[in-house]
Amino acid sequence: MDKFVINGGKRLKGRVAVSGAKNASLALMPATLLAGGTYRFSNTPRLRDVTTMSSLLESMGVVTNLTDSTLVIDSSNITSQEAPYAHVKKMRASIYVLGPLVARHGRAKVSLPGGCAWGPRPVNLHIEALRKLGAKIELKRGYILASAGRLKGARIHFDVSSVGATGNTLLAAVLAKGTTIIENAAIEPEITALADLLKQMGARIDGRGTTNLEIEGVDDLHPADTRTIPDRVEAATFLTAAAITGGSLTLDNVTPDHFAAVTAKLHDAGCRIAVSSDSVTVDAPDSLLPVDVTTAVYPGFPTDVQAQWIALMSVAKGSSVVTDTIYLDRFKHVPELIRLGADIRIKNNSAFITGGKPLTGTTVMSTDLRASASLILAGLVAEGTTEVLRVYHLDRGYETIEAKLRILGADINRSSGEEF
Repeated sequence: MDKFVINGGKRLKGRVAVSGAKNASLALMPATLLAGGTYRFSNTPRLRDVTTMSSLLESMGVVTNLTDSTLVIDSSNITSQEAPYAHVKKMRASIYVLGPLVARHGRAKVSLPGGCAWGPRPVNLHIEALRKLGAKIELKRGYILASAGRLKGARIHFDVSSVGATGNTLLAAVLAKGTTIIENAAIEPEITALADLLKQMGARIDGRGTTNLEIEGVDDLHPADTRTIPDRVEAATFLTAAAITGGSLTLDNVTPDHFAAVTAKLHDAGCRIAVSSDSVTVDAPDSLLPVDVTTAVYPGFPTDVQAQWIALMSVAKGSSVVTDTIYLDRFKHVPELIRLGADIRIKNNSAFITGGKPLTGTTVMSTDLRASASLILAGLVAEGTTEVLRVYHLDRGYETIEAKLRILGADINRSSGEEF
């Protein structure tokens, strides 16, 4: 398996473009199951998760082709309504195919999903929403078995805001008979992007960007083209990388409003931030200030940047607390950061960090996607050489991260090596 070898101590400087959003792509692609024909999604990132979703769709008879950054999908000939374990085990977002398969084809067999190896993230919200829309669902031998005639509109209230469940319900409700109301809907940009695509396809959706969505079902939809929104988590990761190395960085192809909570915290840490309509520049101070963070649903501070922020606070002089209210046990990166010299203590769902001590390079192991990013950031500033193992996690969500970092002056290379 590949690993990253990082020689720390290089300040990141320059400018780089952010890729299309992984999470948006994974929501848009299953929408092609709702109407046969050809779709073109520009600004699509070349990522392991996008490849996994393409393989899943291809197992159902869909044809996909990613050239440069344009993904062309032809869903004219659906031959299967099954999402097998071999594909679904690799990625939790595979469950997005459940809603459109039931809505258009009246049946679905979807394996219970896999993905990052941390935290309980049940699919009960997806299942209960589809049941309220009229689907008959049973769980058998690790699969979700769903069937329905035409789905019927319903009022659906989520006790917990869920991006995945909101997306799946949207994908099902657009072809349901009558009106569906989704209360406490997720308002993440990826959900708004999905709603925009569905409206281009002929869906009737009111309330996009709000916690209350109203969907008037239609009889059929048609293909449409769209541009994938920029990846807000990649943007936040690179801004944090510049801050941790004391660097200066401009990011292009971004939507600054999508990660305003992160830039606000970077400003609090002493960074100078300049924002335009599609770019952000960060200039790091000589000494970072400690800043507490509590994750929250959008537009709050994202849980997907929690690990990177802990790495950043490990070099800020002083004490800080990072609390994750979204996923209470998302701290598997902390023991690896401690191996690099970070002073971090975990209690319940909070990390207590005493920063300012120098980090020293060593061998560390990735456990999930964002944890991997935090180890890369720590390695960029650590004295000596850091080896980050199991970087296939990073390939799930960052497009050529090492090449982009090298453009900015980092000494980082990918190589093959034995795993522990």
